[in-house]
Amino acid sequence: MPTKRNQKPSESKRSPCPVACSLDIFGDRWTLLIIRDFMYGRSRFKELAASPEGIATNLLSERLARLQRHGIIETMTPTDGSKHLAYRLTKKGKALKPILDGIRDWGLKWEPGTEAKMLPLIP
Repeated sequence: MPTKRNQKPSESKRSPCPVACSLDIFGDRWTLLIIRDFMYGRSRFKELAASPEGIATNLLSERLARLQRHGIIETMTPTDGSKHLAYRLTKKGKALKPILDGIRDWGLKWEPGTEAKMLPLIP
C-alpha cells in the first residue's frame, strides 16, 4: 500500500483531513509551546522543562519523542562538549513559525492582558 510523504505504513490516520492529521501531531496543550521554545533558541530538556507554563517532565519526554518521530525536531551534538542531548527544529519544524506567529497575533488582538516577544527568524 503506497504511503504519502513521510507516513509510515503502520501509522493510521483517523481522517485524511490535513487539519485533523496536523492536530494529531501538535494539537494538544503542550506541543506548540515546546515548538515555541525551540524557536526562542532553547535546545535542552532542562531549558524546555523550565518554561513558565510548567510542563511535567514525563509529558515533555513524550512530546519530544512524538516531535522527533514526526521529523519536526532532531537530536544534535551539543556544541559545548556536554554529554546531555540537545534538540533542534528541522526544516519541517521551522515551517511551523507562521502558524505560531498567527496564533500569537490572534491572542494579542483578542485576549486582553496578553503580551509577547517576537519569534526570531530561524536560520
